[in-house]
Amino acid sequence: MLEKWFKEQTGSIVAFSGGIDSSLLLFLARRWQGREAAIGVISDSESLKRKDFKLAQSFSSQFDIVLEVIETRELEDERYSENPIDRCFFCKDHLYNDLQVISEKYPGFPVLNGTNADDYGDYRPGMKAADLYEVLSPLADCEITKEEIREIARHFELPNWNKPASPCLSSRIPYSHSITRKKLVEIEQAEDLLNSFGFEDVRVRHYGDHGKIEVSKEDLPRLKEMEESLVGKIRQIGFPEVLIDEEGLVSGKMNRVLKSVKS
Repeated sequence: MLEKWFKEQTGSIVAFSGGIDSSLLLFLARRWQGREAAIGVISDSESLKRKDFKLAQSFSSQFDIVLEVIETRELEDERYSENPIDRCFFCKDHLYNDLQVISEKYPGFPVLNGTNADDYGDYRPGMKAADLYEVLSPLADCEITKEEIREIARHFELPNWNKPASPCLSSRIPYSHSITRKKLVEIEQAEDLLNSFGFEDVRVRHYGDHGKIEVSKEDLPRLKEMEESLVGKIRQIGFPEVLIDEEGLVSGKMNRVLKSVKS
């Protein structure tokens, strides 16, 4: 079904982040549409981890994919940096607007994103921006779930088939807390530090006066054993205080506050 979807298009411009969803989408576009018709575009944004940006470049090189790099400046937009509950809309609005430059180079190629069938179960205001710019979502259209994406990616031996989800760094900051370059850098450095100690799937939430570490439930005992040395290192990065989240990592935890806002 996906193959038929791609072959019915003249080409594609894939909004690429280095994550597994857009990686699979771009790989399949390259496989079924050919090199000249499958274009990847990544934004060198301050909210994108440097390692994810490098991974995207490496992935494109490995599979001989044309990769265009743009630089969005959403952090300069107060509608984004003030971190309202619809922050993601303004992020995607900047992305899709700036992508128009690439679209002009490849006329007739639709812009695609990696939205999958499971994404409709969460709060994702960025989808409204996709609708406004007529961005297509073939994975969702073909009802492909996150688990199926990993299975397909593993089948094709994509190097990041089991890569943990890596949402933008701004998602670690509570709504209404301002987003700054300094906070994003501190979050990235803290998470990189945890990665270096073998904690693969992590979040460091930035609350301004303190940071809160989330690791998977099974990694909590090991994190606590190393708490004293790790907390000290993360404080040196710039967090005044560092706590461990006893619940463990829960993707989208910051969205829980939205339930009280809506009720």
